[in-house]
Amino acid sequence: MAKALFASTTYVKKKSIISGSVDPDKMVQFIETAQDIHIQNYLGTDLYNKIQALIVDGTITEVGNAHYKDLLDDYIKPMLAWYTQAEFIPFAAYTLGEAGLFKHRSENSDEVRREDIAGLATRALDKASFYSERMIAFLCHDNNYNLFPEYVNSDFDMDPDKDVDSYGWYLG
Repeated sequence: MAKALFASTTYVKKKSIISGSVDPDKMVQFIETAQDIHIQNYLGTDLYNKIQALIVDGTITEVGNAHYKDLLDDYIKPMLAWYTQAEFIPFAAYTLGEAGLFKHRSENSDEVRREDIAGLATRALDKASFYSERMIAFLCHDNNYNLFPEYVNSDFDMDPDKDVDSYGWYLG
């Protein structure tokens, strides 16, 4: 199956502290990673795959799929923006090239301490957890069970996690 990102690099930049000047190629893998790890965890594989298929097929905007589109726009994208930041922040200053690993530093910048990086990543995870809890509450609401049978009747790979854990970063 083809893979679709649930949020664009432009969306993530607009909704985060990630600068608009960051090369999209430097962050797209973090969107995908955040989506695969965190979003799939809370949607479960069946609902995750359903939304993937609707986006790839170009049918997410059809009237019969409005509830999936609303879930994507109102709940998943905000979660994904914050999880992407949490994944991206520890790596943002680094590039691995043919000549090795490089840390970028501009002439008029200060070195950022590991504690500051960990603090920013943790704050991003806190925000992501808020949006995750909102989505879970929405999906678990009595009337919404009928709208998302893939959430309730998950039978493939990962079942949806209905408990949001907060966890910190350790940057040895």
